[in-house]
Amino acid sequence: MEKTITLEKLAALVDGEVVGDAAVEITGFGPLDGAGPGDISFVVKARYAGQAAESAAAAFLIKKDMEIKGRTVVKVDDPYFAAAVIQNHFLQQPFAARGIHETAVIGNDCMIAEEITIGAQAVLGARVKIGAQTEIYPGVVIGDDVVIGEGCCIRANVVVEDGCELGSRVTIHANSVIGSDGYGYATDRYGNHVKRPQLGIVRIGDEVEIGSNTSVDRAAFGVTWIKSGTKIDNLVQIAHNCEIGENSLIVSQVGIAGSTTLERSVVLGGKAALAGHQRIGAGTMVAGGAGVHGDHPPGSRLAGVPAFNAKTWFRAAALFQKLPELFRDVRKIKKMLADRAEKAGSPDSN
Repeated sequence: MEKTITLEKLAALVDGEVVGDAAVEITGFGPLDGAGPGDISFVVKARYAGQAAESAAAAFLIKKDMEIKGRTVVKVDDPYFAAAVIQNHFLQQPFAARGIHETAVIGNDCMIAEEITIGAQAVLGARVKIGAQTEIYPGVVIGDDVVIGEGCCIRANVVVEDGCELGSRVTIHANSVIGSDGYGYATDRYGNHVKRPQLGIVRIGDEVEIGSNTSVDRAAFGVTWIKSGTKIDNLVQIAHNCEIGENSLIVSQVGIAGSTTLERSVVLGGKAALAGHQRIGAGTMVAGGAGVHGDHPPGSRLAGVPAFNAKTWFRAAALFQKLPELFRDVRKIKKMLADRAEKAGSPDSN
């Protein structure tokens, strides 16, 4: 169903200032080269202002220090962020409860809100609690004593193991596993490995999103905790007893070993690897592919293997490219010095 909203009201959603016709009606969002007469688009960099001037869009989101002459604009602090808010506004649809599919299996003593969707061949264990306006896709398996809040979206073939707790408005994408056993073994003097029981749970805060094929292990004791607002990409491994702070961003193929704590708003680039039992301070950013060992204070910028100050690492990486050339120069200098020494020691030189 098409939505229509005046630009004035749309600007209010993003704390923007309208320059031009605030009464123009907006019906959608589109890119510069594809927007239609009822669409709003966005311009992040001034070099695209010319393209915007030729676009069919009705209005544009731009930075406060930009201008697009002759066009209606909404000036905001961050057009990219504002565009995401507005695009979500147009895509948002009211929840349509479809009830419980006839092929779903529901365990004993479950407490399931009336306004719910549970898809085909989903399986719920005993004593599961699910809040209103939550959608459980086909093939999902939910263990005993799991608690899922309101407005959640659990996509196809996700597994949520026994006892785990999900807050409200949590999204978990296909094939992820929440609450699998942590990787813990004790080894005797002969090299035999005995599994250490993994008796804890996973707790996920409100408005967390977890990508597909991601594993979050249950704690050995206590809780593995993903705090509110955190966004986790596909193919991520979070080990037992980790604590991930609020509003952190974890990109694809990151691996975090057990009992590591990320304070709030930490960003981990793709394929970063974190050793266990360390603390990463708030606002730290870790470059892709880094190998992080030891504690790091808030606001750190880390890169490399082993990871250290990113600026220093990038300078060192630039020098590394020059090592073959430096080696050739050193070899030439050594030969030159050896030749001089030989001449200085020969009888002809006296």
